Amino acid sequence: MRRPGRFDGILIETTGLADPAPVAQTFFVDEDVRAKTRLDSIITVVDARHLPGEIDHAHEAQEQLAFADTIILNKTDLVSPEELASVEDRIRRINPTAGILRSERCDLDIPSLLDRRAFDLDHILEIEPDFLDEAHEHEHDDHVTSFSLVEPAPLDPEKFFPWLQSTVQAFGRDILRLKGIVSFAGDDDRYVAQGVHMLLEGDHQRPWQDGEERVTRLVFIGRNLPRDIITDGFLKCRALRQAAESSRFTERNSTP
Repeated sequence: MRRPGRFDGILIETTGLADPAPVAQTFFVDEDVRAKTRLDSIITVVDARHLPGEIDHAHEAQEQLAFADTIILNKTDLVSPEELASVEDRIRRINPTAGILRSERCDLDIPSLLDRRAFDLDHILEIEPDFLDEAHEHEHDDHVTSFSLVEPAPLDPEKFFPWLQSTVQAFGRDILRLKGIVSFAGDDDRYVAQGVHMLLEGDHQRPWQDGEERVTRLVFIGRNLPRDIITDGFLKCRALRQAAESSRFTERNSTP
């Protein structure tokens, strides 16, 4: 970084089952690094044949999958179609948002791995248009789990931001990745947020479009996160009028 001239890109290869979190966090907290570079994406390469055993016996393997934006599923020629489908399903349980690329001998189109801007708030929904899919609900025995929080009613920013900060303070060490889009009451712009452990960032994006469903949806990926506690706090962030209307609707539907 101190040499004259510019790099097209820098590839950082971690060793074995190294924790990618410290590397990712450097791009958020080191002002010098942040001024000269940007974290483009995190890529994890896995062996289709041996991954199930690694997941079952190494928590680090689950966490590497959880951090990834792109997962290269290699040696797909060594497993049956049924085994391949099972492996992909297991990956999705841990990380519902990452793109999965199948390969043999890691033979891939290199440009498809570069300049993905996975940590760019303006591009998150472009490269992962389905990461907010409500189908991303996974409860199982893995060390790393994921779940979505969905709320059609607008949220109160004066409640949401303190809740999000307190959630990260309480559980940030176990929150591996956090991504989401938020609809605030009285705000015509979409708010996009993402986080890695204790680090959070967010920004107002483009305005909500006509006909676009204004729904808040957050995806949490982490180690044994207390879903009930996080969900309860999230629901308390609804704007008062919308929360009251939702409550009256529930009462009407529960009246015999």
